[in-house]
Amino acid sequence: MIVRRTTITLAAAIASTLALAVSGCASSARTGAATPGGSATPELSGTVTVFAAASLTATFTGLGKSFESAHPGTSVSFSFGGSSDLVSQITEGAPADVFASADETNITKATAAGLAAGDPVDFATNVLAIAVPPGNPADITSFADLAKPGVKTVICAPQVPCGAATAKVEAASGVTLKPVSQESSVTDVLGKVSSGEADAGIVYVTDVTAAGDRVGSVPFPESSSVVNTYPIVALKGAESAALARAFVSFVSGPEGRKVLSAAGFGAP
Repeated sequence: MIVRRTTITLAAAIASTLALAVSGCASSARTGAATPGGSATPELSGTVTVFAAASLTATFTGLGKSFESAHPGTSVSFSFGGSSDLVSQITEGAPADVFASADETNITKATAAGLAAGDPVDFATNVLAIAVPPGNPADITSFADLAKPGVKTVICAPQVPCGAATAKVEAASGVTLKPVSQESSVTDVLGKVSSGEADAGIVYVTDVTAAGDRVGSVPFPESSSVVNTYPIVALKGAESAALARAFVSFVSGPEGRKVLSAAGFGAP
């Protein structure tokens, strides 16, 4: 009889231990995934502030909503503009957690200033296109047509990525443009074309796609020789470094690539 009671007592102890273990696992599953050190990975929360090139407005706005859905408790705040303007704001102390540029030149300015928290990640490429008002009233059919007398052409300023790319096309083609204005972002160029203030404007192919029937598009073969690479980087001083890194990973990962590809961006 003594042996039997000992056996029953031992079985009860084992059952109690197993119950505690199961309870502990359930608690761990509720709080987060366990790390090798035994601690749980905290859930993401808070706001991530992203400074991004104007040509990313439509795609990043959509990706921001997808990121928020994937991580309840987070929100994404955007500031869109010309990459050169954005990096100037960042270096002057503007509160930004992530910077996505339309070229490598401006992201390098941020890293050279010691503002990057890690290495930039290339996540997309883009090429130029000619945007014209609906119906193409000036009958633009080529890049050379933009230099014809009387044609009102609008381009980005030289320090803006789309402006620097335009200058490279001019040099390679031997065509010198005489624009009626130089804008600080592709959205400003597109606005003048869609409103009929300009006969044509140089923007990215993705901008024309996003504009829908507000503008027409005239592709030109010279654009293939100038490809802009888009990098993204988390910045030092972010309110939540983990949240900033997570957004960078989201953009450069499968979900981001899918959305960017659908918008006309090329792979990095």
